Parts: sequence; C-alpha cells; structure tokens
Amino acid sequence: MARKSDYLLIDISNSYAKFAFASKSRVSAPTRIATNHLSSGVVARLLRQRKVRKVVVSSVVPAKNSAISSAARKKAKVIWLDWKLNLGVKIDYPKPRSIGGDRLANAAAVAELYGFPAIVVDFGTAVTFDIVSEHRTYVGGVIAPGLEAMTNFLYQRTALLPRLSLKEPRRAVGKSTIEAMLSGAVFGYRGLVCEILQRIRAERFPRKKVHVVATGGYARVIAGRLPEIGVIRPHLTLEGLRIVANLND
Repeated sequence: MARKSDYLLIDISNSYAKFAFASKSRVSAPTRIATNHLSSGVVARLLRQRKVRKVVVSSVVPAKNSAISSAARKKAKVIWLDWKLNLGVKIDYPKPRSIGGDRLANAAAVAELYGFPAIVVDFGTAVTFDIVSEHRTYVGGVIAPGLEAMTNFLYQRTALLPRLSLKEPRRAVGKSTIEAMLSGAVFGYRGLVCEILQRIRAERFPRKKVHVVATGGYARVIAGRLPEIGVIRPHLTLEGLRIVANLND
C-alpha cells in the first residue's frame, strides 16, 4: 500500500522540474529532472509512490502544465500557484498575473520563514531578485541573465572558448583560458549580485535591516562568499509551495 503525504510539490522552471513530497510542516528531499523530460508518465509514477491530497505546482513553462493535469486527474486536487491564492503576502504590482509562480512562492516562503522586509535572490536559469516590503507586501523585483546562460552563451558563440564547469576560481587573474573564464563568470557574477542588492537597499530600505536569502542551483557557488547574503536556502521555492498549500487548505 502506498505511503501517504499531504502534498506533492512541483516547481517547473525553464531548465529543471523539481519534485518533493511534503507534510504540512516539512518538505522531503527533492528530486529533479530536465524540464524537457517532464511528462505525465513521470508525474504518474510519483503519484503511485505515495498517495497525496494535493499536487501543488509553480510553473513558468505552460507547455508542461497539461502533463500535471493529466497525471493528477482523479488522484489529487491540483493547486496552481498564482496571485489569486492566499500567499501570506499582499501584492503591490500593476499586473500581478505576470509574476511567475516561483517568485510568488519565494516571497511567501521568505516572509513566513525569515521575516520582512526581505530580498530573495534565486539563482536559476535567470537570476531573480524579489522584494517583500516592511508591510509584508510583494513590491516587485529584478531579472538578470542566469550564470549558466551567460557561460553557455560564450561557449556557443565563440570558436575557441570551452564549456565551463563552474567552481570557485583559484585567483582573479587566470593563467589559462578556463581560469580566465571562470574568474570572469564567478567574480563578475558576484559583482552583478552585489550591485543589484546595493541599489535595492538604497531605493527601498535605506537604514533598515533586510533579510537577504539566496536559493536556486548556483546559490552556494555565488552567494556562499557574499557577506551581503544572510542565508542560503537551496529549496526555498518548494518551501513556499508547502506554505501556500497550508494557507489554502
């Protein structure tokens, strides 16, 4: 007989789809697959492993949404994370329907787990900065190219530059093409993150304490050595899905 969980959490980004079973209070260790491999069969296999009450989804890839709906049909209620749900945060944004579900999940999670005002830096296919005000309100953010997208662009558009395996550089001045690219990618990306955080703080939170939380695939590589970032929570988006599911139970 299949074990029971309250939720199956699914976060579909442009590069990867992440899955985790969760109770109301805890998210299990997640798994992930490339988003282009996501199918109704993948989701159906997960739903055979455990019986769940709800499937909770944030998706920025609409073409994959039918795979979730098809697999969950008659097995569990599906909650699609969007601005109409009770998120535990208010929204002050001209077109709230245009905010990605993952960004709303991050805002919900940071407000509940760490407090506010807060900034979430999500290192995914793009790097996003999402801001929750001192009034527990989502007020907007910043989107910049992701680290992998930038390094892959160099590889794809230049004849002599190799594909990078991202890690901490040994020095700023590279002694080889790989070292030079690694230095530019990692140190340069930290500079991008620092500058954006500095401008957000100056514009929104002068002289205020702000919780800054990093999440996403490259959070440890980039944010681990940035004093401007207080906490690294790799699976913050999934925590946000759990929190929103509880609020809309």
